[in-house]
Amino acid sequence: MIRKGGLQSRRLLAGTSGILVCVCVGAAVGLGVAGASADGPAAETLPPVVEATHLPPLLTARGEPVELRYDVFCAPAGDEGAGEDRACQAAGTVFLRAGDAGPFAPLPLRVDSSAVDGRYVGSVPDAIARSRTGFSYYATFRTTSGAEIRLPGGGAVAPEQSLPLGHSVDVHLGPHVFGKARQPDALVAQAAWCDGTDQVGLEPGRNLSPIGGSSFEVDAAGNVSVLDEAHKRLLRWRTGESLPSSTPLAIDGTLADLAVADDGRAYVLESGTASQSPVVREFAVNGSEIGSTTSAGRASQLRLGPQGPVLFEEPSNQWTEAASDGTLLPPNVQSKTGRAGRPLRGGGDVVLLRRDNEIRVAVTSNRGVSRSWRIASDTQIAEIQLAQPLGNDLVVVARVYTDDHDEFVALVLDGKGLVRSISLDSSDWAETAPLSRFRLVGSSLYQLGSTPSGLFVGRFDLEAR
Repeated sequence: MIRKGGLQSRRLLAGTSGILVCVCVGAAVGLGVAGASADGPAAETLPPVVEATHLPPLLTARGEPVELRYDVFCAPAGDEGAGEDRACQAAGTVFLRAGDAGPFAPLPLRVDSSAVDGRYVGSVPDAIARSRTGFSYYATFRTTSGAEIRLPGGGAVAPEQSLPLGHSVDVHLGPHVFGKARQPDALVAQAAWCDGTDQVGLEPGRNLSPIGGSSFEVDAAGNVSVLDEAHKRLLRWRTGESLPSSTPLAIDGTLADLAVADDGRAYVLESGTASQSPVVREFAVNGSEIGSTTSAGRASQLRLGPQGPVLFEEPSNQWTEAASDGTLLPPNVQSKTGRAGRPLRGGGDVVLLRRDNEIRVAVTSNRGVSRSWRIASDTQIAEIQLAQPLGNDLVVVARVYTDDHDEFVALVLDGKGLVRSISLDSSDWAETAPLSRFRLVGSSLYQLGSTPSGLFVGRFDLEAR
């Protein structure tokens, strides 16, 4: 199946349940589901679900007009994910300013009844849109039922930010040639599907694909950790070893993301539902749970930042801190730390935006954009799996596709343009957490892949060949 979703998807990560049935003969693996049900809380005890969605213009090119578009959706209490299909009547106002300091000015939103996306729209005045330091803003909505929402949740304390690309490096990829994928330089972890101590479990997926080994991490020494969420454990492959060790984790066994700190502590982001936000759990090296917290929004990614784990939140499209100084943060504090870019462990942020078949990336510091790129492709682009500096270069991994094929393409970019491009097989028989198939450690790119036989982690060395 060609997956064309990505960062802009508004679907909730719904939990799944079922019983795994393995036929561990050769490469054959069967997946069966036994009847199961769970009585959730009564719908009348839950508040209605009201949500605003918005794709921020995180990076703007010189002279282009800027519009802010929003949709507002409603769902009855207990409705698990139908809200995006049920538009609400609402009145909205954006509060915006040039730069990131000073008072905000109100901009009433108008209704664009002909819009496919972004029914509530406002045009940013040129004086603000063309500010050398960008602009910041937040929006408030009030529905006819009286519900009030604010996006992002931090409001004036942590507004959305839009930055000018400045003098970007422009790259044109041209049409992608499928069928020339590079093989990994090494397979650093492998496991068959099933219930053995050195195997990885499968569970029914949200769509057609099963879920198995939903995320992974690689440390500076090349040790690999894979989250075997179906068996509620962490599998660790030490460098040079073919069999993993197993550490039980008290997780819920559904689709989840993983980050592992330098001291071995593991953080797991468990997927949520329409009525329950995702949960971040912290575990010691031996698997004992240290603590947990609920995410401020609908978090879809978990990574390590300078102060600990950070979350990519939807619908705000902001990165927020999940912990600070070794302590997990409550949701109301998380929302006040929202920022446009992913904070890097070495300092600075990476701001990323996909617009149709163009990728915009900027590396920023407290002085604004320091380096930026615009990458255009003649082949359709799906999700962007990774965008991360490598010294003075930048590594970007994105999925490209046609109606019949899809592959990943890994790009190494410098201050002049494209240094090299590597085609990688999609290898995505089993579903993972969103945007969790690649990790960049040093000059090595690692891919979490899967086939009907099992799971693997491949290493690709990015030095010139």
